[in-house]
Amino acid sequence: MSEEKKPQLAKSINAFEGMMYVIGLVIGSGVFLKPAVVLRNMDSTAAALGMWVAGGIITITAALTIAEIAAYIPKVGGLYTYLTELYNEVTGFLFGWVGTLINVPGSAAAVAIACATFSTFFVPMNGFQQKCFAVSLVVVLVAAQILSTRNGVWLQTVATIGKLLPIAAIAIFGLMQGTINHINTDSVGLLKSAAPGIALLGVLWAYDGWLSTCTLAADMKRPEKDIPKAIVLGISFVMAVYVAFNAAIFFVLPGDVAAASNKIGVDVCVQLFGTSGAAFITIGMMLSVFGTCNALITCGSRYTFAMAERKHLPAPRALAAIHPKLGSPVNALIFQGVIAILYILTGTFDSITDLIVFALWIFYTLGVVSIFILRKRMPRNPNLYHVPLYPVVPVVGILGGLYLMFATLKDSPTSAMFGLGLTLLGLPVYYYCKNKYGFDKGNDEPMKA
Repeated sequence: MSEEKKPQLAKSINAFEGMMYVIGLVIGSGVFLKPAVVLRNMDSTAAALGMWVAGGIITITAALTIAEIAAYIPKVGGLYTYLTELYNEVTGFLFGWVGTLINVPGSAAAVAIACATFSTFFVPMNGFQQKCFAVSLVVVLVAAQILSTRNGVWLQTVATIGKLLPIAAIAIFGLMQGTINHINTDSVGLLKSAAPGIALLGVLWAYDGWLSTCTLAADMKRPEKDIPKAIVLGISFVMAVYVAFNAAIFFVLPGDVAAASNKIGVDVCVQLFGTSGAAFITIGMMLSVFGTCNALITCGSRYTFAMAERKHLPAPRALAAIHPKLGSPVNALIFQGVIAILYILTGTFDSITDLIVFALWIFYTLGVVSIFILRKRMPRNPNLYHVPLYPVVPVVGILGGLYLMFATLKDSPTSAMFGLGLTLLGLPVYYYCKNKYGFDKGNDEPMKA
């Protein structure tokens, strides 16, 4: 008797749509909020713009490297799966623990609240009403993705294109109407000395998110080719957008004015387009965080799904279930939505996600290092993507990650250690699941629901 065919994730995402996920994940609220933070810590507009370029180079080198690993291991789970297969189960589990339970749902909660906050520009709401709005947003996005993975893809594409319109307007009109003389080495007068480590932390936070696209391998039509294309093209595009956007800001606003701004995106838009510009940029910011929330829920559910496949979470059969008709990971999506809603209701998401930046970059750096392990273990396939200028490109990514960790330890040692402690809290869960379920090595087919 033949074995019953198991449900599969719907392979409905192509390279362009994958790139939209990269752009949607990366470009969130950071592009509107971080320029002033970076400027204050670099102390001049020229140095701040240089830091955005440096952060983009570090991110692209890491992306170029991880893209090769994604081509050779095109499996659901992304970096969680890569770390598990190239290092060991504990390393992969701890990254999956951080992503599934803390980072992804916490970030989704944060941007849902941000969307609610931005919406008060048009409809006044108190704190409770804003939380209800944020919860409703999460529920709608989870429901849409349960009904069809294509819904999530469509929403992501529309939101990403929508968010780019105000950014493009600011970049184009700012560069046309401003003056290049504002980009200089003059001190903005807010620091006795520059703090490049803190500035780099802000820049790399604004670039963060691209790696989660690797979790969509089982949803992509040709993951071994589409994931590398999506990552490399998406990050290259984001870097160009960030540099142009920041240059436009500095063209329009003098350094001391830009550094003192708490809402730099709105301020530069008002300067360019008048008071109506505030509404324009607010809509753009809402679309930006909406798209980011949608992408986070998608990718977070794939972390959950991949960990459940390997029995790395309690109730693995339920969390790894795929709807036989819809082809979506229903329970994993609901799980991510519930965790995100809990963060929204408790209001702890900002503090938690801030504390784990240090721990995340440990795993990111390990991911880049693993390219050397991959090349020793796997035979070269000339038909797949390979990182250019090897080993120079991976080494640059590794050095950037090490510098960020050093800077975080130096400037915020308490937060770094507390974040590491939250990560290590996953160890008891790991050993509980190992003793209760035993572990599978993972496969391309999910367990039967």
